[in-house]
Amino acid sequence: MTETLSPQQVEALFTRADGQFAFARWGRPIVPVVFGVDTATLETVKGAIEAVVTLADHKMAETDPELGANLMIFFCRDWDELPEVPNLDRLIDGLAPLVGRLKAADANQYRVFRFDAQGAIRAAFVFLRMDDHLGAVPAETLALAQAAQTILLWSDTAFGDRSPLGQLGDGRTILRPEIGALIRAAYDPVLPAAAQDPAHALRLAARMTAGTRQ
Repeated sequence: MTETLSPQQVEALFTRADGQFAFARWGRPIVPVVFGVDTATLETVKGAIEAVVTLADHKMAETDPELGANLMIFFCRDWDELPEVPNLDRLIDGLAPLVGRLKAADANQYRVFRFDAQGAIRAAFVFLRMDDHLGAVPAETLALAQAAQTILLWSDTAFGDRSPLGQLGDGRTILRPEIGALIRAAYDPVLPAAAQDPAHALRLAARMTAGTRQ
């Protein structure tokens, strides 16, 4: 039987460490670009993004009229490589201090989101430092995890205790069914693209339940 999420669990996934509830989904087609990987890994990453976008019943496109690409994923070996990326400091405010904080925290991943006037996601920047831990993760698993974590604005603590991914008996890695159901519910066109009221979690949970009965 597929595990379900209670309204309280859904709320927790979008409640930040400071106690604020913040939900947002993409308000435009997603146009990904990946830096710092070979062709095979590039196709793996884009394939994972396409799979999650399809699950959400959202859309991808060849270009974004405003930004060209609106989901930028950077792979690096050291955080000091980021300031060397041409024009990245124009896209990320305070890039140098951010690199300093990432180094101090010994972080291996970081995500930045940008929003439109309605609060929907209009762009996301994903930074992955391939340390020993991430380097040991299969490319398919890493790509699927990043796709899942950028399809919505999750809480900064959402997956600290448990990954959005699960494993089948044959060893294949998949998106946890209840997380997949939540992503589908989040993109219900009846719902707003962004919300700051915790009551939104009740609406998401209700649509998850309705979806499992179809």
